[in-house]
Amino acid sequence: MNKNLFTYKKSGVNINAADKFVSFISNISSKKRGKKKLNNIGGFGSISNIPKNIRNPKIVACTDGVGTKIEIANFLNKFNTIGIDLVAMSVNDLIVQGAKPLLFLDYISINKIDLKKLKSLIKGIVKGCEISECELVGGETAEMPGTYERGKFDIAGFAVGVVDEKKILNKSQIKKGDIILAVPSSGLHSNGFSLIRYIIKKKKINIHKNNFLKKELIKPTKIYVKEVLNLINNKLLNGCANITGGGLADNMKRVIPDNLCAEINLNKIRTTKIFKWLKSEGLSDKEMLKTFNCGIGFCLIINPKNIQKVKKYFSKDFKPYEIGKIVKDSKKIKLKNEVKWF
Repeated sequence: MNKNLFTYKKSGVNINAADKFVSFISNISSKKRGKKKLNNIGGFGSISNIPKNIRNPKIVACTDGVGTKIEIANFLNKFNTIGIDLVAMSVNDLIVQGAKPLLFLDYISINKIDLKKLKSLIKGIVKGCEISECELVGGETAEMPGTYERGKFDIAGFAVGVVDEKKILNKSQIKKGDIILAVPSSGLHSNGFSLIRYIIKKKKINIHKNNFLKKELIKPTKIYVKEVLNLINNKLLNGCANITGGGLADNMKRVIPDNLCAEINLNKIRTTKIFKWLKSEGLSDKEMLKTFNCGIGFCLIINPKNIQKVKKYFSKDFKPYEIGKIVKDSKKIKLKNEVKWF
């Protein structure tokens, strides 16, 4: 029998291509790495330092993906921003508990290694880590012929952060009379894309010919790390919530203590053009609010006397604004009035 009849490459797995990709990641990440940081790319595990200025460090870990926004990236053949989304979805969760992101790992599973596509994807991940001031320390790339269709892939991210035990944000810090500020989103972020793709298919919309949708659907998720950590370090934040899948109500419920309620005036929400477009396609208010962030990417719960101090940490496009308050009630969440979509 011919000894070369069966090879891993013939089955659809190209180890040489994978090695070239690992080498690329090592080179691009080393350019961003400081002298005191360790070179982890290519090893069996990653080693990182815990910051010395934290007296009682507690580790916080998160994982997430970007859902079917990947299909939009595939359709538009644009992969340089989806990595930013991947980092954002995890680090924006880490900061809800007051943690500073330290390191990030990725998992990429793909039908066949496409170096051009994967390099573009990694550049986005590195950019997301730069914005978050954390380090890409490793990951896994799995070539899986037969599991994914031609050209298809999936990604997942894993972030680890650290917080001083005394700076952990918890429900006990939220008090009656606190106000709720909405921090604008950069757009859709990475939620609701299965519904969006369903609408596009049913309405036979060609997004290649629609410059507005082509730009909005691939716009990367805003990373709130620097702003929120500044608030924590200056003792200006009592609580916060990352508004992702489930929308405003479901995510706010998760941080409200028993016997208190987040009373939100929907009339104050500042929606942007992409959400107005979605609403015009026939979605109910209920569907909009439970599926999309509707223009609110993050919520802050603060003492009302600190509102001006809080605002100064945000750029013009992401200036927080008041949408509600914390009241005495057992409901945890109360939505008042209706959203002004147009």
